[in-house]
Amino acid sequence: MRNLASDTTAADTIPLKLVVYLSLLAAVLIIAFQAWHNASPVLEEAQIKSQVEAASLSIRSIQEGYARDSAESHSPEGAMCTLKFSFPSSVRYISFGVDPDPECNGQLHDSEWVLENNTIIYQYKNGVKKRLFLAGKPVHFIKGEQNSKGAWVPWESRENILTPLSPEKTGVVIEYPVSGEFLFELVMQNGIRYTMSHF
Repeated sequence: MRNLASDTTAADTIPLKLVVYLSLLAAVLIIAFQAWHNASPVLEEAQIKSQVEAASLSIRSIQEGYARDSAESHSPEGAMCTLKFSFPSSVRYISFGVDPDPECNGQLHDSEWVLENNTIIYQYKNGVKKRLFLAGKPVHFIKGEQNSKGAWVPWESRENILTPLSPEKTGVVIEYPVSGEFLFELVMQNGIRYTMSHF
């Protein structure tokens, strides 16, 4: 009867089997990594689109609500909604009612913004833009700011603080990182209903 400790007949095949098994494991890991690498942008786009669609529904839901008169200091709050975003680092900005980069050159402040009411735009850092249109009546967006009394009012022209921005100059942009909660309120200014940002 042979002693198991002294039996070395298969000893030379163990390293070969180990190499084969490790090679197979490496091949499976490489295939899995490639599959994830290819699927990741698709999953990322689906997540972003889902968040933008939820935001559009929230914005649309307040449009028939009460609009606070921004000129009256004691007017009750207008209808409000909170948008929640957690976009990946590949997104440069999301904009509401305006295209801040019509040339798609990545510079948001080198040219005049283009008014696009009823539109939410998000742009990736590679320049690709996606648009979501809000159906129904026109939705006008405007950036809000706090006045000296702490009340939120529509952003006014820096050249003449008594002259509000024209509708062509309105729009709200959230630049990278697009993450967190963002509050919008329905307000009335000069007979126009605006969806005003509180950030």
